Amino acid sequence: MKKLTEEQKRILFEKGTEPPFSGAYYHHKEKGTYHCAACDQPLFASERKYDSGSGWPSFYAPLHENAVATREDTSHGMRRVEVLCPHCGGHLGHVFPDGPPPTGLRYCINSLSLDFKKDSEKS
Repeated sequence: MKKLTEEQKRILFEKGTEPPFSGAYYHHKEKGTYHCAACDQPLFASERKYDSGSGWPSFYAPLHENAVATREDTSHGMRRVEVLCPHCGGHLGHVFPDGPPPTGLRYCINSLSLDFKKDSEKS
């Protein structure tokens, strides 16, 4: 595991969230890949990121079919689908059925659960 801040640990391993519109990747536009901040697992391609207006980085699909894991989340009196890192189990955010084509999905992800690598930095 990488060295994480206390806030990153709270989000990733205690299922927290960051305040809307506060994350470093909300307005981020560089080309590259978003990885899990805890274990460096590649999760989302920048080409699949869009501005949902939700306050969190949003993607219409993960990097590939098995890039993220999901499970039902009934916490806080709501019924949602939690998005997790398939490698370390870290909480990334939630996925909602109100996204754009071609998937109709909105992966709403905490910036603090992500690490970004520019295309030129990938090995």
